[in-house]
Amino acid sequence: MLRVPAEPSGRLSDAWRHCVGTGRIELALRRDYQDSLKLLQRDIGFRHIRGHGLLSDGMGVYRPYEWQGARQVRHSFTYVDQVFDAYLELGIRPFLELGFMPEELASGERTVFWWRGNVTSPRSHKEWAALVKATVTHLVDRYGLDEVREWPIEVWNEPNLPDFWEGADEKAYHRLYEVTAAAVKEVDAGLQVGGPAISPGADEWLDRFAEFAERRDVPVDFVSKHAYTSGPAQHVPFGVHQTLAPAQHLLDQFATPRERLKGTGLAELPVHITEFNSSYRPDNPVHDTAFHAAYLAPVVARGGDHADSFSYWTFSDMFEEAGPPTALFHGGFGLLTHRQVRKPTYHLYAFMARMGPDLLTRGTDHLITRHSDGRVSVLAWAPVDASGETPGPERHRLRLSVPVRGAREAFVRRSVVDEEHGNARTAWQRMGSPRSPKPHEIDVLHEAAEPGRRHLRLPVEDERTELDLTLARNEVTLVEVSPVEEEAPEWWDERRLLGRGPR
Repeated sequence: MLRVPAEPSGRLSDAWRHCVGTGRIELALRRDYQDSLKLLQRDIGFRHIRGHGLLSDGMGVYRPYEWQGARQVRHSFTYVDQVFDAYLELGIRPFLELGFMPEELASGERTVFWWRGNVTSPRSHKEWAALVKATVTHLVDRYGLDEVREWPIEVWNEPNLPDFWEGADEKAYHRLYEVTAAAVKEVDAGLQVGGPAISPGADEWLDRFAEFAERRDVPVDFVSKHAYTSGPAQHVPFGVHQTLAPAQHLLDQFATPRERLKGTGLAELPVHITEFNSSYRPDNPVHDTAFHAAYLAPVVARGGDHADSFSYWTFSDMFEEAGPPTALFHGGFGLLTHRQVRKPTYHLYAFMARMGPDLLTRGTDHLITRHSDGRVSVLAWAPVDASGETPGPERHRLRLSVPVRGAREAFVRRSVVDEEHGNARTAWQRMGSPRSPKPHEIDVLHEAAEPGRRHLRLPVEDERTELDLTLARNEVTLVEVSPVEEEAPEWWDERRLLGRGPR
């Protein structure tokens, strides 16, 4: 029996809520995307959203033309305005990523993804700087300086990978960063700019980025990197399978920037993990499972110990890097499928949104908090075996003594996600894994995505009640405990419900 402290040990970090990822941002022009984001903000409420493609051709910002024999450039923000207006209306701010290269400004033809984002350096750094300055100036003019100062501005994406930056040319990236940071600061010195947005396995880039910034006196307001735990892709048609490292490896990656940057000029800066997930592939079925929610639960519970934010990649399966998905459940990154079907990991985040601000205790299988009104919230999860050598324990027991003040009884609300509850993928597989479910099948899947729920009333002795929780395999559960204030009239007697029994 674990005795939960009656007094908090501190505040629960909400770094998990700071940012969430998205497919390329022009997707925000679509109805399904905006419907999905509205649901996400209602149930969870992220503060920022980050995605690729702000300056790619699909957003139509960089528009060169000729007039009277001279080459000119018009910077157009028609789509930018629609996207960012929609974000702000839904209560979420952009976390700007400056990329990829407009085709007519690019020095080469190398592209990435189905939608062909150009990953080459600019043929004119002067024109690139003008593009950055014009974009940031427009955002300040439209949304106000105080607002845009709240939007971190990240320079490029994973330049350590040849797929994302031609040749993974580090010196060329440093030059791009220097030109970009200067253009941003020319608009306003209080705007936040940072990088280098590296992928896992390239931590030495952090060392050299710090040395470069100090040597060149380049402004850096935050440090960013990405974190994933999957091994090489084992390809099948329209999908992959991968090994996974233990979830602790994600926390270790979150901690890397602060460890490596000690003693440098960047040591005290905020650290933003601008992408994280288990697999780095948008077609790995593990993303859709209850296992995935239980696997990531300890990461979401403790990630704020190591980073100022860690951004789940991504909020929706409306994501086309490998092409439009060929099935409703296809292993997409999203917390939501198309048509807003919630996955188990969505519920993990929705449960976190219902935790209190005061941290009472936490362990390898639980996180316990308190609200200002005295309610206690328990997030618990079953341990998983990331190696796949075993299916993980069939049952996992957690016994708690929970503080309850000023009442003889406690009301207990339990919400469950496992293989059978809050898991639309299970129902989808049982109906034959339809690639394009019919409308009535979509309704069934929404119903299947609802967590299991129970409501109990437990005795309180010496201002404590006992919870005896048994979790199924791959379960994530939220238990909310509040004191009962009985308001039933003294004459009410359930035994007389049908007019019989003692008077």
